[in-house]
Amino acid sequence: MEPLLTHKATRLNLLDFKSVPIRTFWITSIAFFICFFAWFGIVPFMPDVVKDLGLTPSQKWNATVLAVAGTVFARLLIGKLCDKYGPRLCYTWLLVLGSIPVVLSGLVQTPMQFMICRLLTGFIGASFVITQVHTSLMFASNVVGTANATSAGWGNLGGGANRLGMPIIAAIVIGAGVAEADAWRYAMVIAGIVCFSMGLVYYFFTKDTPEGNFKELEAKGVKVPTTKKDKVGFGEAIKDYRVWLLFIVYAACFGIELTVYGTMDDYLQNTFQLERITAGNIVLSFALMNIFARTLGGYFGDKFGKMRGLKGRVWFLAAILIIEGLMLSMFSLATGLFVGFALLIAFSLSVQMAEGATFSVVPFVNRKAIGSISGIVGAGGNFGAFLAALFLSSKSAVAEKSAILASEGLGSAAAAAAQSAAAANAVSAGYLIIGGMIVISGVVALAIRFSTEDEKVAEVELSKLQPELVRLDN
Repeated sequence: MEPLLTHKATRLNLLDFKSVPIRTFWITSIAFFICFFAWFGIVPFMPDVVKDLGLTPSQKWNATVLAVAGTVFARLLIGKLCDKYGPRLCYTWLLVLGSIPVVLSGLVQTPMQFMICRLLTGFIGASFVITQVHTSLMFASNVVGTANATSAGWGNLGGGANRLGMPIIAAIVIGAGVAEADAWRYAMVIAGIVCFSMGLVYYFFTKDTPEGNFKELEAKGVKVPTTKKDKVGFGEAIKDYRVWLLFIVYAACFGIELTVYGTMDDYLQNTFQLERITAGNIVLSFALMNIFARTLGGYFGDKFGKMRGLKGRVWFLAAILIIEGLMLSMFSLATGLFVGFALLIAFSLSVQMAEGATFSVVPFVNRKAIGSISGIVGAGGNFGAFLAALFLSSKSAVAEKSAILASEGLGSAAAAAAQSAAAANAVSAGYLIIGGMIVISGVVALAIRFSTEDEKVAEVELSKLQPELVRLDN
């Protein structure tokens, strides 16, 4: 059989739309953006949902946890499916099937229906894995870290852009005559329709590899993953300790970013007495850093890889994780708005760079099982978010119960203020502890090792690319 993938892109030339890798890069990034936009699309409307469905505080937290929990299992599965069927078909079906619970979220009538929809909607969070697999198949080793990080960063942007986008959609439907109380429902239905439409775009306008789709390559006798090899690759992946270390690392960066998305609005309002809109805009600015921050992580991962080999990628990953943990811990102690905002921006920059740096390492762990490894590591992010959400939820619940007992006899306004302050203090203490755990994960990342053979393979691959890079530079 002929070797697989000999026409990977060696440059991330975003305007070269004639190039299959670049076209795929744009489409997979947009698909990822839409998935995250829809996944977290309900967040700006949670006050309306709570009022409309009568959610209790515990049900609200449960819905948040379920939305993340569903993604853990989906990411573990989707990577293996990508190795077997190719990213094109996997993304198509994920978008089409994932659109169903998004639409149904706008039609729910009970808290239980809402929580089931949040669980199922979480499956579209697996889009991240497919995007990482697809860009890994399209770009050469000298730029794969940058390509992976950029596509992931721009996709993650959807998780924050919905803070602005979904209210705009709601305003449009209200202008069209829809009752304001029902606007959130229409907005979710529209988001689901967009997901479905993107699934059709992905099917007709992308290919699995620069040379073509898996089935086409098999017909030509080109070496592609088969069911048997997929099983072997997945088995090797789950036995490799480096995969599980990266699982922990990604839990400590992407998992915490997801947690911050879900808790920062209330934290800013309770800690710094900000208005809801102001707090939302700050969180939006946090998300907007995905435009460049994650790319920086992948870029520096590639740079350190060129200078120090695969171990250089690991060193940079460990360093940026430690910085991330320190920034979150310092933010948790901030009492002034300007200092807090500066530390939040520093945390945002470092956490997103850590995510990019993680997936500048992933493609080199086992080239025969990129999909499986991407799925396992990607699931780590959601597993980290799941644990962090449970941790913060339990601390907040204990603090609120204590505040309720302490505020007996006070007026309703004073009691509410006491409970909000207790919740904020609990989350602050939680951020401090989580920051410390991130620092530990950065130290643990240094245990990721590559063999001399792995280093030589990467070095030879880079040397083969050098003439092409010189030609492009000239």
